[in-house]
Amino acid sequence: MAKVDKERIILGIDPGTQIMGYGVLRVLNNKPQLITMGVIQLSKYDDHYLKLRRIFERVLALVEEYLPDELAIEAPFFGKNVQSMLKLGRAQGVAMAAALSRDVPIFEYAPLKIKMSITGNGKAAKEQVAYMLQQYLKIPDESMLPQLDATDGLAAAVCHYFQTNNPTQEKKFNSWKDFINQNPNKVKGDK
Repeated sequence: MAKVDKERIILGIDPGTQIMGYGVLRVLNNKPQLITMGVIQLSKYDDHYLKLRRIFERVLALVEEYLPDELAIEAPFFGKNVQSMLKLGRAQGVAMAAALSRDVPIFEYAPLKIKMSITGNGKAAKEQVAYMLQQYLKIPDESMLPQLDATDGLAAAVCHYFQTNNPTQEKKFNSWKDFINQNPNKVKGDK
């Protein structure tokens, strides 16, 4: 009897207080494909609390429409402007609360980790991330160009896919002695 892989939906979010990007990834038979991606425009709202409300409503709508199994979200990075970090953290928290209200598990990834998993370079530009996603998921050019914040959200979903879809987990070792005992062929002795 052939094993049938379960479909998995991953919602990826790049939180922001001006623009929040998102991407929805479908994984079936170990093959990821783009379902949708887009942005939530928040710059038209003057009041920060209205922005937070809009984030909650839109993320909840995405969760209810696509029924993701997991949410991958970019963790806030540490910057010099404390007020900006606080606002970004609130935006992330509200997005997480929307997913949690529907029992969707949350996975956070640092921006460096996301860029590294997509491009191999933790300092890659948004355009490089978009290009690699386009190549990997075979997305037509025209749908990528105007939505770099959307591709950042999609990148979080793809990063999560890479992190959780590794069929061979790395062996964990408690010490060098443990490593040597489990890998005698990798140790060269004096001759």
